Amino acid sequence: MSESAMARRRGVAVMLALELLLIGLGVGTVRAVEGVVAGHVPRRPLASQLGPDFMDIDSVRSDAAQSVVPPPAGAGSYTWDCGRNEIGHRNTANVVAAPGYPGQAHHVHDYVGNVSTAVGSTPRSLATAPTTCRNGDRSTYFWPVLRTVPAGDGGVGHPGHDGEIQVPAAVTLTFLGNSRGHVVPMPLRLAGTVGDAVAITNGSARPAATWTCSSTPDRRTTAYPVCPVGDRVLRIFDFPSCWDGRRLDSPTHRAHLLAADQDGACPHDTFPVPRLRMTLAYDLPPVVRFQIDAFDGQHNSPLTDHAFFLNLMPETVTAKVVACLNAGRTCHDG
Repeated sequence: MSESAMARRRGVAVMLALELLLIGLGVGTVRAVEGVVAGHVPRRPLASQLGPDFMDIDSVRSDAAQSVVPPPAGAGSYTWDCGRNEIGHRNTANVVAAPGYPGQAHHVHDYVGNVSTAVGSTPRSLATAPTTCRNGDRSTYFWPVLRTVPAGDGGVGHPGHDGEIQVPAAVTLTFLGNSRGHVVPMPLRLAGTVGDAVAITNGSARPAATWTCSSTPDRRTTAYPVCPVGDRVLRIFDFPSCWDGRRLDSPTHRAHLLAADQDGACPHDTFPVPRLRMTLAYDLPPVVRFQIDAFDGQHNSPLTDHAFFLNLMPETVTAKVVACLNAGRTCHDG
């Protein structure tokens, strides 16, 4: 028998063995193996395969209700490094919206910045605690954890909360300037929030379009995105940046810090402060369901994505931020 014929027979034998192995394990069909053997790149799933909370990112641009562009920013930016929560700082507290209360066990937050943020934290206790930020920023920044949904758990929206928590591959904190003029310093202990943790109950007035993919950051959606293979899933939180000049917080945690309009102008009697943008990037397999932790009755919906901060940045660092933004420079600190 010729060498080429023998090689073909060996190839057939290998494929047959792989097929029998897969059948014995109850895993897929030989077509999956053929794709790997032939070097085919796995294709991303259809949004319909993952559930009603998912949207193919390619369809976002044509959907005006889902495509949200934040107000234009000034030319300046200040970026600093607070890690990505490699230390696993997580709990159910919320020092902005519900200080002193433990929170619900199935609504866990990820943190960067101040390492002491917990149920009993106060601005005074936080002000002297260590931080993960390399520039000495003691502020606390937090958001609901992202979990992959275990196989057989009913898909996205299932009330189970035992999925594996996904540590972000990267967390980027950036302050942006105002396109209409200079910003004023953000006051110490200013609290901010974006999104709505109970959007299913409250309706659709306050959800933030936070979701997108690394190759399409200009496309924002309130749905979980189905990204191209090789892309990272992104959550981008653009906080409001027009301060009323008086209050550090308000009963709604919103009235004191408003969003600029689509031209970048602040509402009457408010002042532009540095606009915080938090970008969380996740490396997820191409075919996987995922969802954020949410309160009961919110169905783990992407509409309920949200984030908070409590500003405890030292005044010396705040001065650097304002000078950078108002000069239109691009600054990196730490």
